[in-house]
Amino acid sequence: MRALASPALPVELFTPASGLGNPHLQTLWGPLWRTKPVVEHQRERLWLEDGDFLDLDWHGTPSAHEPLVLVLHGLTGSSASHYIAGQQSALAKQGWASVALNWRGCSGEPNLLARSYHSGASEDLAATVAHLRARYPLAPIYAVGYSLGGNVLLKYLGESGSASGLQGGVAVSVPFRLDQCADRIGMGFSKVYQAHFMREMVAYVKIKQRQFQQDAKHEALAALAKLGTLKSLSKLRTFWEFDDRVTAPLNGYQSVDDYYRRASSRYFLGAIETPTLIIQSEDDPFVFKHSIPEASELSACTELELHTKGGHVGFVEGSPRTPRYYLERRIPQWLASLKPESA
Repeated sequence: MRALASPALPVELFTPASGLGNPHLQTLWGPLWRTKPVVEHQRERLWLEDGDFLDLDWHGTPSAHEPLVLVLHGLTGSSASHYIAGQQSALAKQGWASVALNWRGCSGEPNLLARSYHSGASEDLAATVAHLRARYPLAPIYAVGYSLGGNVLLKYLGESGSASGLQGGVAVSVPFRLDQCADRIGMGFSKVYQAHFMREMVAYVKIKQRQFQQDAKHEALAALAKLGTLKSLSKLRTFWEFDDRVTAPLNGYQSVDDYYRRASSRYFLGAIETPTLIIQSEDDPFVFKHSIPEASELSACTELELHTKGGHVGFVEGSPRTPRYYLERRIPQWLASLKPESA
């Protein structure tokens, strides 16, 4: 592991669990074999200015002066994802309340507009942070984002600069350059992940269409109809195809190239003014090594913790019989190191 900026704390090396050194085993362990922590949620619906909504799932009891952590899931995930449940459970053990944001349409109920969630949806994160800051103006508020959620978080931090409203941020397994990651996930065994995401994302569109038909939302249905028939959408095989046909036109981008350029977090890193930790592995099967930013691209308050191994949102330690989760140890530790200076 090499750190590309001065760490807030001495960094403990991540050592993969015995027998799980392969990046795909690291990546697949959580969704396939982990026993997910049981986390009780209290749901809150946040209404947005455009008439749509986000669902927030709270764990723990927030208070006026105590830390609060906003947790952001990745593509096709939700507050029920294993890594979200694990992190909320770990934060609770530290005595911190947390709230998991479900991006539009990811909470088990279709969102109300044709537009979707995507890797550049920093305006939705901004609305959520503003909501939390208004409710708890004196509390230290932090954010932790995984994969797509990490990309949105870094983009937001770069856009907002000193006005982020956050005391710290952590981004894990970030697709810094969406165009390059769209290429990487189409190679080798990573095509298995790509096929999974394609099925899930097309299903997301189908569910919205059925709901719009049931609710007689003619304008929204017309917007989806412009994307092509469901049969044609089911034939999309790559991120380039899906983002060109669906993501870009639904969300106001001129083309897939425009979307990838404007939504990729790598272009926003130098403007970050909030203390930020990025945890990344060199063997991430979604991300080329050359997609990972150089030290010169990072702002002075950003630390890139780059591990040799770990896969994509993996970082499983210990052994398959008694696994431990580095992210659920390292992230609460790092956030706690910020509290004395920020509270």
